[in-house]
Amino acid sequence: MVSALGVAVVGFGWMGRVHTQAYSRVRHHFPQLDLRPELIAVADDVPGRAEEAAARYGFSTAARDWREIAADPRIGAVSIAAPNFLHREIGVAMAEAGKHIWIEKPVGLTADDARAVARAVTKAGVQGTVGFNYRNAPAVAAARELILSGGIGTVTHARIRLLSDYAAHPEGALTWRFERERGGSGVLGDLASHGVDLARFLLGDITSLFADTAVFVPERARPTGATAGHTRSTGGVPGPVENEDYVSCLLRFASGARGVLEACRVSVGEQNNYGFEIHGTRGAAHWDFRRMGELGVSTGTSYQDQPVSTLFVGPGDGEYAAFQPGAANSMGYDDLKVIEAYRFLRSVAEGAPHGATLDDAVHSASALDAMSRSADRGTWVSPA
Repeated sequence: MVSALGVAVVGFGWMGRVHTQAYSRVRHHFPQLDLRPELIAVADDVPGRAEEAAARYGFSTAARDWREIAADPRIGAVSIAAPNFLHREIGVAMAEAGKHIWIEKPVGLTADDARAVARAVTKAGVQGTVGFNYRNAPAVAAARELILSGGIGTVTHARIRLLSDYAAHPEGALTWRFERERGGSGVLGDLASHGVDLARFLLGDITSLFADTAVFVPERARPTGATAGHTRSTGGVPGPVENEDYVSCLLRFASGARGVLEACRVSVGEQNNYGFEIHGTRGAAHWDFRRMGELGVSTGTSYQDQPVSTLFVGPGDGEYAAFQPGAANSMGYDDLKVIEAYRFLRSVAEGAPHGATLDDAVHSASALDAMSRSADRGTWVSPA
């Protein structure tokens, strides 16, 4: 018998909308799910935004203050898509109120914030899923299986990239994303957090790292009104960009493998250029998010001049079969969040974690903190 679960969304920018749409679609793709999410409440402190979301998506309640959601007995699970500086306060409060949480990365501004939310989730006995969506791509799942099966031999080195132009325009508004106290570590928390999660998901724990960071657009205009996403602003009072536009980082893994992670939010000419190249003693695996359903694979015993073939992922790879019946049919970004919603709700239904957890968020945040320390000191650093 399918049970209803009251859900709420806190923060209704782009990501809040993506979570809401994922809840609406999840049982279409995963009819075996024992929970049916019901959209109960949405909260956002921008005047009118929650009311608009409620009218559009069918939430029964709209609120300005997220605390109303924490106190609402109709709600059993909450999506937290608010700005980074609110993650800790909201995440801890929702867990303490007995609500399961699906929270966006990086789960706060520091590893201490992520640990606080993780402790609250454990103490309350609720489930916590984290928005590391790129690991949900079926091609990434296929790459992981290939690596774990020894298909490319022993992994020797890897390159992970997350290059974007979303902040490249000099008229991009000085929103919370660019402030240390509200946005945290800039592109580290935004894009590199995904890179760290992919690195751990595919290759195991990171033991030490050496990082370099830079700010390439040092000043922006403050917004003159409410913002959502990556808004441009002209005429506002100029202010300094306080966190990083760019990071490059050398990685050492517990397995002995080496890696390079590079992330940038001001890369002109790059739109969501995310992916990896992983090399082993007998082969390699390559993935580009922009060609999400393809995995470049080189396997065999030739070593030198060994060809690379393109694998079109299909049923049997990750959760692909829930969306398409045959290989080479396209999936999109929002589908990855539907998979994330499914794993969150399955965790709630079964009382056991599925997908990325708060433990993964703590590991990622610890590596990001280590990158900041390394860039400041100019030395190799181990994640705490």
